[in-house]
Amino acid sequence: MEKSNQFYDHLAYMEEIILLIKIGDFEYTEVWDGVFYKKLSNYPQISDWEIRTIIEFIEYENKYNRACSIECNDNDLLNLINEKVRQKELYLNISRPKLLTECTACPYRKGCVTDYICHTTSLDNAIKIFKSGKLLSACNARKVPIEQLMQEKRNAANDPADYFEYIMFAWGNCQAGDRLVMERELQRFTNEEDLSTYFKPGIRFYFKYDELIKHKDATFDGVLPIKIKDEIILKDWVYKIVIPTYLKSKIKDHIPSYLENKIIYIENDCKDIWDWSEKVYNIIESIKE
Repeated sequence: MEKSNQFYDHLAYMEEIILLIKIGDFEYTEVWDGVFYKKLSNYPQISDWEIRTIIEFIEYENKYNRACSIECNDNDLLNLINEKVRQKELYLNISRPKLLTECTACPYRKGCVTDYICHTTSLDNAIKIFKSGKLLSACNARKVPIEQLMQEKRNAANDPADYFEYIMFAWGNCQAGDRLVMERELQRFTNEEDLSTYFKPGIRFYFKYDELIKHKDATFDGVLPIKIKDEIILKDWVYKIVIPTYLKSKIKDHIPSYLENKIIYIENDCKDIWDWSEKVYNIIESIKE
């Protein structure tokens, strides 16, 4: 059967955009400028969960017509990964561990605890979120062309257009969200003093992982715990909202009455961003409902 020109155009597009997956013993897992740096918790060993995330990354990128190529300095490991990726149906339903130890930046837990996830934002954005009753993707919240979002200085990682169509989440004890809020306020990367002496936490919207994965627009890209396309209705999904006490007077009048029972005010008496993240997560996981 003769294939259409559209088919060949699609193949050509796939050939032009190839993302590199690098497997190794990096500091942490991240996507930066078209490269997926996949840190293994016990390199050169790889867990079934880590295989699942690699498969999810490939599946997500293929959905947006981006092909992937895997590299690893250990040839035996590379061959094993390629073999398992070809058997993806065996790995896509692997249960997540309670603690992920790919990233050990957290000095308390030495990894990411996976019961809760959170989205962290600034005071100004939180006020807009309370007004609309929704968490919105950058595209929907900013209401500017995606091309403009891609070209902004804040897109230092050179993320593609579709990344701006999703609401991003981190694991609940992670400090990455607060760090990002500070970087956007300062318009530069943070330093040690920013994250300790001058640290000012943002506002965290917490969700139960096992509940949010049921959202009709839940997406798994192998990098983030989860992301949701377009929007999340707070009254239907949010678990708790953590607001630093120093912001209470500025935001309390903007909180809708139906969310008042979700609010937790926490005093920032912590020495740094990691201390704050641990304090907040201890409170979240101690709640009995």
